[in-house]
Amino acid sequence: MTSHQPLDHAARRAATTTGRCRGRGAAVGAVVLPTAALLALQLGLGAVAQAQTQPRTLVGAAPHVASPIVAPDRATITEGQVKEVAPGGEITYPSVTSCLTVTVRLRDGGLVGAHASLFQVPGELRSDRILAALKDRVGDRPVTAVEVRGAVGAWHPSYFVKAIESYGDGEQPPVPTGQDLDGIAEAVAQGLGRPRSTVTVEDVPDGDQTVT
Repeated sequence: MTSHQPLDHAARRAATTTGRCRGRGAAVGAVVLPTAALLALQLGLGAVAQAQTQPRTLVGAAPHVASPIVAPDRATITEGQVKEVAPGGEITYPSVTSCLTVTVRLRDGGLVGAHASLFQVPGELRSDRILAALKDRVGDRPVTAVEVRGAVGAWHPSYFVKAIESYGDGEQPPVPTGQDLDGIAEAVAQGLGRPRSTVTVEDVPDGDQTVT
């Protein structure tokens, strides 16, 4: 052994001891924190979690309001359908032969119309369902008049209550005996929940109807 060996051994021992102290110190530093630091960390994490679970609200933002349906200026209403047009608009009822049309005039100038078919068109409303659909479309909006036009002589007022298709085998639907203007007006008024005085009925020739 040379004279340098004790010095090397002492150096290695010192380095080993220093490494163990640094390792222990680093471990303690990673686990043990001051109480104030732990409290601040917990409060910070709690605030982040709360912010993530709560919906974001924009300052000064107005509450969401559903946009009303914008009616078109023109509409073609075929058998068994209900539609409306904006104030100043135009409704066309094509090929009115054995049908009746019911047009509701709104106070703001808009029109809501129904094309009542004597016999149901596949996929469309029956005669005993169309007034309820028209009433629902009008809602609580003010009404100035209700106009019924078409083949009045082909219609019995009860068709608005019970369609011809709803009669079973052996049952005979009522048959109109003439132009029952008053009976049809009363049935339409009741179906729409409107005063009888607002409803007018007119028999018109076959063909297209245009209402403005």
